Amino acid sequence: MAESQSSGAQTHSQKRHPRPLSPHLQVYKPQLTSATSIFHRFSGIGLAVGVLYLVCWLIAAAQGADSFDRLQDFNGSLIGRLLLFGWSAAFFYHLLNGIRHLAWDAGFGFELPTAYKSGYAVIIGTVIFTIAAWVIGYFQMGAF
Repeated sequence: MAESQSSGAQTHSQKRHPRPLSPHLQVYKPQLTSATSIFHRFSGIGLAVGVLYLVCWLIAAAQGADSFDRLQDFNGSLIGRLLLFGWSAAFFYHLLNGIRHLAWDAGFGFELPTAYKSGYAVIIGTVIFTIAAWVIGYFQMGAF
């Protein structure tokens, strides 16, 4: 009797069509709000890596002038400058988007047009603050 039930009746999972468990990139088009959320996570990860690099820099400084000079030489290389530029951009993005999230936590800016305006403001502000920080830094070094 158990055999006749199992051969004749299909389980619920056998009747379903193979599809994603939840809507994913195949269903939804990328939007500014989802992109800013993803970039916020990436910038947080980048900042965590940057803190580890800062610890290495402090250890090199504690080990003496030779270790510190080697790390400073790397910082001055093209790869080092690109990493530092990326970390500064991640810092400003995470800061500005964090302020945006604080406004959301307070109940402001949930309307879609406002969310898009604040998203664009975060991106534009990130570019402006990052470039301004680097220009000011090079100006203070006397490079300009």
